[in-house]
Amino acid sequence: MKYDDFLRQKMQDDNNYGFKSVWLPDYLKDFQAHLTDWSLYKGRSALFEDCGLGKTIQQLVWAENVAQHTGGKVLILTPLAVSSQTVMEGEKFGVVVERSLTGDAHRITVTNYERLHYFNPSDFKGVVCDESSILKSFNGAIKQHITMFMRKVPYRLLATATPSPNDYPELGTSSEALGYLGHMDMLGKFFKNDQNNCSVGRRYGSVQKWRLKGHAEQAFWRWVCSWSRAIRKPSDIGFDDTEYNLPGLTEIEHVVHANTLAEGMLFALPAVGLKEQREERRRTIEERCEMVANIVNPTGQPALVWCHLNDEGDMLERMIPDAIQVSGRDSDEAKEEKLMGFAQSQARVLITKPTIGAWGLNFQHCNHMTFFPSHSFEQYYQGVRRCWRFGQTRPVTVDVVTTEGEKGVLANLRRKSDQADQMFSNLVAEMDNVLHLSRSKTFNTSLEIPTWLS
Repeated sequence: MKYDDFLRQKMQDDNNYGFKSVWLPDYLKDFQAHLTDWSLYKGRSALFEDCGLGKTIQQLVWAENVAQHTGGKVLILTPLAVSSQTVMEGEKFGVVVERSLTGDAHRITVTNYERLHYFNPSDFKGVVCDESSILKSFNGAIKQHITMFMRKVPYRLLATATPSPNDYPELGTSSEALGYLGHMDMLGKFFKNDQNNCSVGRRYGSVQKWRLKGHAEQAFWRWVCSWSRAIRKPSDIGFDDTEYNLPGLTEIEHVVHANTLAEGMLFALPAVGLKEQREERRRTIEERCEMVANIVNPTGQPALVWCHLNDEGDMLERMIPDAIQVSGRDSDEAKEEKLMGFAQSQARVLITKPTIGAWGLNFQHCNHMTFFPSHSFEQYYQGVRRCWRFGQTRPVTVDVVTTEGEKGVLANLRRKSDQADQMFSNLVAEMDNVLHLSRSKTFNTSLEIPTWLS
């Protein structure tokens, strides 16, 4: 073995487990065909693509290729209600996808993440995780089950429009599911823990801080782009953007005044800390819901109303006569029926929480939504992208309803939005640099590794 081959193996950035694509249909856009072909060649890969760039089509073609190449079966995992949407997309593009909720394995099977425990990994040659960033919403046991299930299947694909793919713990989880570096192995290899402990979550009330080692930054991004691609528009990987220019997005802030002030206060002040913010949210439910109803009721047009509390959803449902609510107390079947009903224009207004309906669904028939701000930028991003996505033909309006006390929450959300844009831009730039690396020096001397290292 040559010494440079030995070092290349240690770098873990040149591993391919796939095969040459056997079927790339003409309906794939040029950039979609490129990404699908690359992901098949890798065998285990992640596609971080923005909403509306055609991840579902790419997943279906990827699954069909794996099924043809191996003669085996492929499982596609999706968020709630997206499985039905995937079946319809398959019918549209000539890929036969069968839905199963009880463990039946078909040639290409689609099911909800919540149903994975019914399935046996040995029945499948390939597995796709659609909207894989949703894994963060599951508890540790479910997330671990999904990761272990994937690691027993030869061919694996993750697909998500996560707004900040350089969320390092999430990248570690994705890498582990694909069979590359484990979560903690990734952190230990490329990052420094400033608090000198091995916890990644919360400990003693503080969030652990991991930062890239200065000398490891280029190696880290080179490693990430060895198993993933991240794009927000086709030009990020050298293709034309002509068909992918989004219409305008208008965000309007509405500040309502609370009828009841916080105890001991003479006038409204910004809430400080999560406890005060929760109290402010509950104390102003009626005022905020009235504002949303006054915005949505007169239009007569489809609207998507996002909320966070059960009381908010129930009050909004009473105030908006032609609305349907999807809540946590609904069965999975009822949730899916209502979500698909709104997608098919059977209801004018949909009221639900981002944790239930913000991932994977296409609501391009709607160009108006309302939002109560929270600290989760990902929920806000995914919620807005249900309507403001490639394929939307009209400008989209987002009415953000808040209070004087919650201005700090809104400011934090704005900060995270700016930060996420910068983070994704940096990742795309780093990937572009890494994919076009050229050495400034060439070494012509061939070295043999010592026999004791062989």
